Amino acid sequence: MSEAVQLPRPDVPYHADPQVLSLAEWLGDKVAAADFPETILRWRNDRAAASVGLAGLSDDAWVRHFGRFEALDGNLPHPLALRYHGHQFRVYNPEIGDGRGFLFAQLRDGAGRLMDLGTKGSGQTPWSRAGDGRLTLKGAVREILATEMLEALGVNTSRTFSVIETGEKLWRGDEPSPTRSAVLVRLSHSHIRIGTFQRLLALEAADEMEQLIAYCLEHFPAPPPPADAPDRDNPAIRLMHAVTERMADLAASYMVAGFVHGVLNTDNMNVTGESFDYGPWRWLPAWEPGFTAAYFDHAGLYAFGRQPEALHWNCGQLAVALRLHADTAPLVSALERFGPLYMEAVARRWCWRLGVVPQGVEADTALVAACEAAMREGQVQPDAFFFANRGGRGDAQGALGEALARYQPVADVHSYWSDDAPQAMLIDEVEAIWDAIAGGDDWSPLHAKVAAIRRMGEAHGAPPAPQGHA
Repeated sequence: MSEAVQLPRPDVPYHADPQVLSLAEWLGDKVAAADFPETILRWRNDRAAASVGLAGLSDDAWVRHFGRFEALDGNLPHPLALRYHGHQFRVYNPEIGDGRGFLFAQLRDGAGRLMDLGTKGSGQTPWSRAGDGRLTLKGAVREILATEMLEALGVNTSRTFSVIETGEKLWRGDEPSPTRSAVLVRLSHSHIRIGTFQRLLALEAADEMEQLIAYCLEHFPAPPPPADAPDRDNPAIRLMHAVTERMADLAASYMVAGFVHGVLNTDNMNVTGESFDYGPWRWLPAWEPGFTAAYFDHAGLYAFGRQPEALHWNCGQLAVALRLHADTAPLVSALERFGPLYMEAVARRWCWRLGVVPQGVEADTALVAACEAAMREGQVQPDAFFFANRGGRGDAQGALGEALARYQPVADVHSYWSDDAPQAMLIDEVEAIWDAIAGGDDWSPLHAKVAAIRRMGEAHGAPPAPQGHA
């Protein structure tokens, strides 16, 4: 690996902080990126880069770091392919891990949070099994669109930091082949998964799990558990409460966004509650709880309406793993908070997206029910519904009209709310954006869509935080 390049110092300074090195001996394997035939820069997220002091990189330096993976100054000397297990569609698999990605760097953002730069499509690792370790360019474009839309709708999500086309032709069963290849870099607040803890349980690695719990509590801090929570000073119990709170809010954010992740396996569950790793995702064309995103999800395990159940089940698997360091009863007590926390989060986020002042969980839950009924009966696309009824400005009748009449609208001053139609992310538009790239190498529809989504995000503003959180 060539010598690290010194970085410029923009407003948010670059602050390397490879804390993961304290765990690296058992958390991952040293790997190297594939030597790609080409490195053509297709996407650099300067908004995300500015948050970690990297927006000042030239395009050449960007490609060296995020296409050739030269080490960033003072950061990880070698990428780490992380080790973990996981339930995949509820079947336990001990043979997984980072099969086409690695942790490349850790650094602090402007708020002092520890952030990771991780890859997708960077080549084979010891965990690739029969895979080629690559990513299609279409998959990378879809991840840009998913993360931008989710961020704009207030979902705690990884951000697509970089996409570089790599000049290889890939064969895939679910895309016209051969197809173009890419390597993606994501900016995330951790890559520690529920499956990371599951692996340590399987190995009965109590010392390593103790280290991992301490690492998570130090670098991903959360408010303390409720005062009456049993064994609340036990680090494992503190972590269980934190993850339960985060996953309940994540589940609610998916539902309010009308988003279907598609593959909510325990190896795709970040203990920070941050959504990541987007494959067969979809946005709802209509409010349908049974709508699925993955063509291979024949039983509808991860259907839209079952996502809260899936995240709750995954939290249960973390509780099982943490029994290495805690008794069952206080873990179950933490897990039982998921349902009420989820309902509170749905009510809070629903009022935010609808543009009305909350009145309390009971009243707000009734409003949610009235909105859901109206969407189901009218087969209304959710983005169109929220836009049309923003602040009660629509002509809703019946139960919905009565419910909205009791709410005070928030002040909307952004010009977005005067547009003729809202932004959405339905599959036909996603395919059209890709077709422009695949057919004529026209990236302008993608850039125009991202700009429009970001404008929508400005109009919504930040979602309200849970009570007791900053």
